[in-house]
Amino acid sequence: MRPLELIKPDWPAPARVHALATTRDGGVSQGCFASLNLALHTGDVADRVIENRRRLAYISSAPRPCWLEQVHGTSVVDAGVVHAAPPRADAAFSRHPGAACAILTADCLPVLLSDAAGSIVAAAHCGWRGLAQGVLTALVATLPTRAAELMAWLGPAIGPARYEVGDDVRQDLLRRFTAPVVAAALRPGNTSGKWWADLYALARAELSGLGIDAVYGGGFCTFDELRFYSYRRDGVTGRMATLIWLSDDSRA
Repeated sequence: MRPLELIKPDWPAPARVHALATTRDGGVSQGCFASLNLALHTGDVADRVIENRRRLAYISSAPRPCWLEQVHGTSVVDAGVVHAAPPRADAAFSRHPGAACAILTADCLPVLLSDAAGSIVAAAHCGWRGLAQGVLTALVATLPTRAAELMAWLGPAIGPARYEVGDDVRQDLLRRFTAPVVAAALRPGNTSGKWWADLYALARAELSGLGIDAVYGGGFCTFDELRFYSYRRDGVTGRMATLIWLSDDSRA
């Protein structure tokens, strides 16, 4: 079994800001979920997912994650609030140590945010539906800080050479983004009415429009890189997690 691998963002976040993204390696799940599946909704054995989450907590020293019931929407929750069940939301923020914002993905784009002072962190689940509905705009509007003071990191997602979508997706994106942005993010597919979509480009455009120009990360492809889960590639599969949290100043 391969060891648990953590991807650490390469960005100039303050020392008390901690973040990571997992791969599929280092857990106990089997079959199509092998091996570090961190999602309970995929059909995997629940005890194995719980053990995978325990291993992640032990290796990373991350605090309690605020797991979400992600629905490709724009709802935002405070990760510091203890919920009886995962809240239906696609973004979370945290202003205090003790809870981590957590996003589960297997092709969609996880986006992390931090302010330059290290006083607040946030995370968003960005599939094309969430981007078309403005999940990043909804998240930034919730944060009590100026957008220009924020930085972003784009985690592992499906690459633009592997994410083919229909013209209905293009039309939805045109209702959210300008025609030049959509033209830059979508190129014609192999068949009529199909397009290769660049989630990274769409997220960068949304962030730039909000006034966030300090954007890092990107360049992954969950479809091509077998260390990642990919729903487009495999169908029934597990989920990776992307987490961000704050530590006490004394422990930064």
